Amino acid sequence: MRLDRFLSETTPLTRSLAKRALKNGEVELNGEPIKQAATQMDPDNDTVRWQGEPLALVGLRYVMLNKPLDVECSARRGFYPRVVDLIDLPKAERLKPVGRLDVDTTGLLLLTDDGQWAHRITSPKHRCAKVYRATLASPLDGAAAQRAVEQVAEGLLLDGEEEPTKPATLKLLSPTEAELTITEGRYHQVKRMFAALGNRVESLHRAAIGELVLDANLPPGEWRELTADEIALF
Repeated sequence: MRLDRFLSETTPLTRSLAKRALKNGEVELNGEPIKQAATQMDPDNDTVRWQGEPLALVGLRYVMLNKPLDVECSARRGFYPRVVDLIDLPKAERLKPVGRLDVDTTGLLLLTDDGQWAHRITSPKHRCAKVYRATLASPLDGAAAQRAVEQVAEGLLLDGEEEPTKPATLKLLSPTEAELTITEGRYHQVKRMFAALGNRVESLHRAAIGELVLDANLPPGEWRELTADEIALF
């Protein structure tokens, strides 16, 4: 690996700033000052120091976040803070959300820099279930509730779409509290499904992805790395 690339992957430096650090004599390779950006090094066997601090490549990371309100999943900085800004890990900006949540949706959000792992969760062919809990604007009970459960199980035709949703599971926890399990990830799907039922979602929370349930001990805005067993669920 080129030394400037290694620096850009193990420090906050960009490639251009890494080259400048090398020219300034801030970098040592196996105890020797190196100024050539194209110098080849072995991450497994060579020792690199920047400003006296030893460096090491960051491996693949898998993070569970209890996403709070008013935080967005975008990589670009905008009006709201980004979810990656909540993650206190080296090179946190490399972590990508695994299935985004809207800025006004809370709950389980996975982030990783393992693209293949993320694909197994988000790819439609894997039909990975996502469980959402919604607070509804209008009560659903009696015959209307039973009909809603049946419609969701059959598939709903959303506004502007030609294909109905895949069969899903609707469970009413109270007349205004519902749990919806879906295996797709269409744009604003949960909100649009309830709109198709003549209702409106007032608040939305993701509780689980597949067999992975949001850690009850994780307050909103807090995160932790997944265990090996949790990673192996996907």
